[in-house]
Amino acid sequence: MPTSSYKQPRRGSLLAPFDPWKSKLCTCPFKLSLNPYTGCTFKCLYCYATAYIGLKDSIPKKDFLKRLKREAARWPPHVPINIGTSSDPYPPEEVHYKLTRQALEYLVPMGRKILITTKGTLYATRDLDILSKGNVAVTPTITMLDPMLSMQLEPNAPLPEKRIHAVKMASSAGVPVGVRIDPIIPYVNDDPYMLEELVDRVADAGAVFIVTSTYKARPDNLARIRRMLGSLGERIYNLYKSSGIRVEGYLYLPKNEREKLLKPVIKAASRRGLQYAHCREGFKGREWFNAPSCDGTHLIPNRVKPVGPRLDTWIR
Repeated sequence: MPTSSYKQPRRGSLLAPFDPWKSKLCTCPFKLSLNPYTGCTFKCLYCYATAYIGLKDSIPKKDFLKRLKREAARWPPHVPINIGTSSDPYPPEEVHYKLTRQALEYLVPMGRKILITTKGTLYATRDLDILSKGNVAVTPTITMLDPMLSMQLEPNAPLPEKRIHAVKMASSAGVPVGVRIDPIIPYVNDDPYMLEELVDRVADAGAVFIVTSTYKARPDNLARIRRMLGSLGERIYNLYKSSGIRVEGYLYLPKNEREKLLKPVIKAASRRGLQYAHCREGFKGREWFNAPSCDGTHLIPNRVKPVGPRLDTWIR
């Protein structure tokens, strides 16, 4: 069914087409976005979503499961649902509220195609019992190996080693895993040897796909980086202000600089025989993009035959 034939979602819908800004650089296949929470407790300095969700702790959405059941009936089952496109679905609050778990318990038995994007690890330590049974793939974000640097940039997120261990757990349970090495920030996590080592580590853990991208500055996240990283932050700020090119509301570095930042990741992924892609960079050619999708939706397995959205029971 062509995307133009779908009804536009109501304002405030839980399920809505991804990429509301219609970016010309977005190469994602048509998919739905689902965020059980608003805000994000991880509070990464470089977060793009804070421009519209704010810099606040994760807040559970009201009547989440009731609304999800109602809205899921409006969309055909073959359309992928990407959980965690703007607010992480596995913040510390998920241990108590279990909204992501509830969504999975409802959607997985119906054969819905699900992609999970997260910096959390709870998907591996708690939810493999359901993820391993469904049409589910996971694309965790791991931006660096250095724990001290991670604590600076991603102050409330699990440390890199824990995220790599979660990749291994999920892969060992049969859940397809791709890793987002995103964003690569100049002067911060751009060391070529570190990036190649990171690719090797996630490949050894069982990842089969890598998607990467450079940091694209927005006013709020660039101000945070400038404020929180001292002289290094000032250097990044000056680089983007002097060399940045405005593209669809972001400041991009010049093409040659972005290619230089991404090459170590692509080179290492190619060496390890992994599929690889970039996110909103606009580069052409298989030397930059050899995967069937940029987001990992192509990893979603077909374990459960899609059924009507009114299924209320599941044989466990």
